[in-house]
Amino acid sequence: MQTILVTGANRGLGLEFCRQYAEAGDRVIAACRHPDKSEKLQALAARHASIRIEALDVADFAQIDDLSARLANETIDVLINNAGVYGDKSGGGFGNLDYQAWSHTLLVNTQAPVKMSEAFLPQLQRSDKKLIVALSSQMGSIADNSSGGSILYRSSKAALNAAMKSVSIDLMDRGVGVLIFHPGWVRTDMGGPNGLIDADESVTGMRKMIDAFSLRQSGSFIKYEGLTMPW
Repeated sequence: MQTILVTGANRGLGLEFCRQYAEAGDRVIAACRHPDKSEKLQALAARHASIRIEALDVADFAQIDDLSARLANETIDVLINNAGVYGDKSGGGFGNLDYQAWSHTLLVNTQAPVKMSEAFLPQLQRSDKKLIVALSSQMGSIADNSSGGSILYRSSKAALNAAMKSVSIDLMDRGVGVLIFHPGWVRTDMGGPNGLIDADESVTGMRKMIDAFSLRQSGSFIKYEGLTMPW
């Protein structure tokens, strides 16, 4: 039985990660901002005693440190940095950018996953698996950007890719791996109703890549079904 820590666990891909891992018999630490308002996560936890819900706003680094302290004696096999925000709004493109929103988007999407990785490194190092997962996006690919727009979101995910690639190199000698995922265009609250796949297909694919992970793959940016993504 593995222990999986998932951020942004109350909806979308985060909730689906919790569901699939719990149904597979693994132990899940499901972190989200407002557990008392997270009805779907509460219902899932009521069906699976292996799910432990924790309050966490990843934009508040003191909360990250507090959670790590509460979980100081845990062994975490896989840390899934799923929590994220889109940031961009209609009419808020170049020439009318909201720089405060941009700072918040970078905080949540880029800095928080790195902070989580730092804070939970001791728990990860106790594991045989030792894997950090970052949920990025095809929109973070500079090589793939042919349409422009979405400056806040694109830049935050491109920065996430760069940061987690460095983390993968920095942690290689400790045996801790990093996988960076494009989960596909998923029909979620963030992805919208026009997405190409459902959350269960995306998470099923990512779990296969996580299960088969070896350290030589660390720092890879891949699509949910294993295809290499351009940087």
